[in-house]
Amino acid sequence: MSTALDDVRRAAFAKRKRVNFIALTLSLAAMAFGLFWLFWILWETLVLGIGGLAWATFTQMTPPPNEVGGIANALYGSFLMVMLATLVGTPIGILAGIYLAEYDPKGWLAEVTRFVNDILLSAPSIVIGLFVYAVVVARFKSFSGWAGVIALALIVIPVVIRTTENMLHLVPAAMREAAYALGTPKWKVITMITLRAALAGVVTGVLLAVARIAGETAPLLFTALNNQFWTSNLSDPMASLPVTIFKFAMSPYENWQQLAWAGVLLITVAVLGLNILARVLTRRKN
Repeated sequence: MSTALDDVRRAAFAKRKRVNFIALTLSLAAMAFGLFWLFWILWETLVLGIGGLAWATFTQMTPPPNEVGGIANALYGSFLMVMLATLVGTPIGILAGIYLAEYDPKGWLAEVTRFVNDILLSAPSIVIGLFVYAVVVARFKSFSGWAGVIALALIVIPVVIRTTENMLHLVPAAMREAAYALGTPKWKVITMITLRAALAGVVTGVLLAVARIAGETAPLLFTALNNQFWTSNLSDPMASLPVTIFKFAMSPYENWQQLAWAGVLLITVAVLGLNILARVLTRRKN
């Protein structure tokens, strides 16, 4: 009897080992397949992008066809719009996340907010661009940098809201209860204890939001459009790196294509750096 039972157990154990081996092999194969394409894309971007990098790339404006120039105006426009969108969207997202996690986690307003936030998270960026076009650009009859800032801020807000709420939920309830037992007001518990404990996660969410909007093209095509000249006036059409890459990559001119690859390399390095920084902050927190 015991021998038969041992045989059944050994057979079951052998079956589990076979299933585990097959699952592990398929997982490693899928990982290798993804890494192959990732490194191929990064290698092609590096090889083709370095050829377009020069001092003029960072100091001169976008040139006419077959002339020397750079993408300084596009770099400045992207930096300005991304920075302003982050400054606008981050406080709104953090405050909304605090409300959802600390003040009214199960109320009807919180449920509606989460529902709308989920829609914004899953909505294609081109839809957000069209919305801002209809509300801002068509009404004022002009493309502008401000419209681009609004479109990018609408992409930042849901990411920051979701990250802030999730990070605050991870803070142990015992920390809040200990502070309340000492007579600490709720606003001080949030600002001095829970938000500080979740700071690394919140900053990670902001960095991921910045990394997402840094490469968005569709919303800017409908809002900021483009500008081949240097401009600091956000009321006028403004150049951006993603739109410039799209325009130059589709052109038949060799100098424009080289600048497009240089822009691809710069934006890839920036987004990759932000993602690595976000992972480092999360790992340190853990």
